[in-house]
Order: sequence, then C-alpha cells, then structure tokens
Amino acid sequence: MTSRTTRKQKRAALILAGLALLGIAAGLVLYALKDTIVFFYTPSELAEKNVQAGQRFRLGGLVEIGSIVKGGGMAVRFDVTDTIKTITVSYQGQLPDLFREGQGVVAEGKLDASGNFIADTVLAKHDETYMPKDVADRLKEKGVWKEGKEASP
Repeated sequence: MTSRTTRKQKRAALILAGLALLGIAAGLVLYALKDTIVFFYTPSELAEKNVQAGQRFRLGGLVEIGSIVKGGGMAVRFDVTDTIKTITVSYQGQLPDLFREGQGVVAEGKLDASGNFIADTVLAKHDETYMPKDVADRLKEKGVWKEGKEASP
C-alpha cells in the first residue's frame, strides 16, 4: 500500500508543480503585455472613465461633420463623436484614403494634459458597410449605427 500512496503523492506533487509553473508563465506573459494592452473607448465612455494623461487607448466613433481642419504639413485635427460626447483628435501623418466626415474611425494614442487626444494611428472603415465590431456595437447601443447603412450623426 505504501507504494501506491507514494505514487499518488508523486503524481499530486507533479500536478501541483505543473500548475505552479503554468501560473508563473501566465503571470510573466501578462506582465510583459501590460504596456501593449490598449483599451477601447467611445467619447462618452472616456468622459465617464478616469483615463490619465499619457495612458494609451483607442478612441472610436464617427468623424464629426465639419470638424476636419488641416494644418501645416501633414497635421490634421478633427472631432470624434458618438453623438453624445465629442473629443478633439490631433494627428500628424497621412490619413487613410477612406477617412472622411460622418464615417467610422478608430484612433490610437494618448490624452494630453489639456484633454485633447493625440493620435499616432488612425484607421478608417474600408467599405460602405464595415465598421470595427467594438465601434459598431457601441454605436448601436446609442442608436447611431444602422447595420448595412451609412451612419448619420
């Protein structure tokens, strides 16, 4: 009987050691990814959250009609709205070909100290019916986005 108990104890110890190693590996992966995990917010969610200046996140919504202002070089400012709240986005670079007013957009970047969003990446929807799932779901909740139709703010 002692040999069976010993095998059970060895098996239990091996399983526990495996689980401990798996936990450590998962912890290391999460620690390594903490700087690359980017949260997604609409302008009204951003107003509700306590997002610190300098924290990276994605901002999604519709480009507000009449808000695009091109500056010198490749600088551009525009407003992103979910028809409840609006936030101003500054971007330095070439915008996607399909970027235009009234269309869906996802911008990735950080808030500056004054509350403006400084984007380093801007993505526009790529055809008349596509909208990133997170953006579409949140705009549908607010009654703004209609599946298969142009969104109208």
